[in-house]
This record gives sequence, structure tokens and C-alpha cells, in this order.
Amino acid sequence: MSLNYTEEELNLLANTPHIIGAAMAFVGNSGMFGTGKEMFVNAQAVMAGVKDYPDNALIQAILPNVQGGASVAMGKMKKVRDWGVERFKAKGVDSAQKFQAQMVEDCKEVNALLEAKASPQEATEYKQWAMSIAEKVAMAATEGGFLGFGGERFSANEKQLFSQIESAMGTQSLQA
Repeated sequence: MSLNYTEEELNLLANTPHIIGAAMAFVGNSGMFGTGKEMFVNAQAVMAGVKDYPDNALIQAILPNVQGGASVAMGKMKKVRDWGVERFKAKGVDSAQKFQAQMVEDCKEVNALLEAKASPQEATEYKQWAMSIAEKVAMAATEGGFLGFGGERFSANEKQLFSQIESAMGTQSLQA
């Protein structure tokens, strides 16, 4: 199956789930270990798309195929990461607030792209996958506790950002 996306669009589609997870990890106050755990969960949740959506040609195309060799898969991930870093630099993203704002704008752009080019099933599954990444990262560590004790799993800041992502991705009805 040939996908009707430009390389730039595929890079955006591949990068956005990563930055959703990163934004969720850094919006809370989980401390160094909690944020580290959230970033690890982010990577796991992104890569889970391969197994969770085996029939989604779009998700399969944007994620590296580890069966094709680890070095090839790592090269693909590095290329997307480098593309995202350069793009954020070019857009003047130099603070956490600008990072979050750009992530929300990217989600809006992805939503429009999916509506225009993806099948309804591919679009729905991509959005479900992206939102599951946000939720898994938010739930990975507690916020506001002491040394990992106490606190809450889904902090007010995480809930607010999650809501912004939902709105940008047009997924409010998917969560019902």
C-alpha cells in the first residue's frame, strides 16, 4: 500500500506522538526520577503502536520496524528526532511554554492532515494511539508527593494539557 503523504508530513506524523509524551512528562512536577520514568514510558508507549495497531498502514509506516534490524530502526528514529529538533529550533521554541504551545499546534496540524488524507479507521486509530501515549505518561509517576510517596497520578497540570491535546486532536468523542 502506498501512503499519500509527503516526507515532511510523515515526519510530522512520526514526531508528534513523541512530543505529546514529552510534553506530558515535563508538565508535571514528578522530580528527576519520576520524569525519567515518564520518558521511559513515553518511548514504550510510542513503540507499542507497532503491536497495538498491526493493520494500520500509517502507524506501521512511521514507526521503525525492529525486525528489519536494530541499526536501521535506530537510524529511522534518529532521523525523525533530528527533524523535530531542527523544526522546533526554526520555530523559535526555547522554553517549556513554547514547547507545549508548538506541540498543541502540531496536534492541530496532524488532525487536519489525518482528516484530509487518512482513512477514517487510520485516523481514529492514530488519534487513539496518540492519546494513549499522553495518558500512559501522565499515569507513570505521581505528582506532588515526597520521594515517590503520596501525591496524585494525574495532576491538574497534566489534566489541563491532556484536555488541550484532546481538543487539538479532535478526540473528545473518542474518549466516550
